[in-house]
Amino acid sequence: MANLHELVEFLDRELRISEIADYPGAMNGLQLANAGKVDRVIAAVDASLPVIEAVAAGGPGLLIVHHGMFWQGPQTVTGAFYQKLRVAMEAGLAIYSSHLPLDVHPAWGNNALLAEALGVADLQADIEIKGFRVGLSGLWQGSREELKARLEQILGGRVHICPAGPEQISRVAIITGGAGSEIAKIAETGVDAFITGEGPHWSYCLAEELGVNLFYGGHYATETFGVQRVAEIVGGRYRLPWSFYDHPTGL
Repeated sequence: MANLHELVEFLDRELRISEIADYPGAMNGLQLANAGKVDRVIAAVDASLPVIEAVAAGGPGLLIVHHGMFWQGPQTVTGAFYQKLRVAMEAGLAIYSSHLPLDVHPAWGNNALLAEALGVADLQADIEIKGFRVGLSGLWQGSREELKARLEQILGGRVHICPAGPEQISRVAIITGGAGSEIAKIAETGVDAFITGEGPHWSYCLAEELGVNLFYGGHYATETFGVQRVAEIVGGRYRLPWSFYDHPTGL
């Protein structure tokens, strides 16, 4: 059994929670405390009601998520939001969330882990969006179809492509999640392909015009890596059992 306060201090420090700006609704860090003890760690992508209900059925622990409970901003403690809190608190389930701090972490981050799985070489944290380096780029040699097949193998599902760039790829950019709207910024970097989770309809059209291969791997699918790595690290450090609760959205 581990002390919740010590565990949160470790995560806050390693993920640089206080240093990395994020969307207001992210509320990175400990979002819900328990009595102060943790005897298991569970990773999930979203702190949705079905996830919390399923995880809480296993009793006390720490749920680590990428998308926390406050994306919609301030809200009344009624309906599904009330149920989330009630179920978690009755079970002794603490909830910790890390959004952009986890995306950009050089060892635990979604971007870095997807790049590692793909075998991207000479990786650089050189893609800056809104004043912050949120993306990676690096070298990858192969055809567009080979990259698609490799991504589908890693992500475990269909990958949609806008095949607007060169058929042979040598340099890729990666921003997991919903970064398709950043295609113009990515095109300026000179990469052959941009790998993300999803994007608005117009991102496909703009990728065609800009001549960049755009790979949509799924918002959920591209963001399962980080929370699992964090749970594994925490479990090993504090000698706690850890698991991943998979609740895909298909998006």
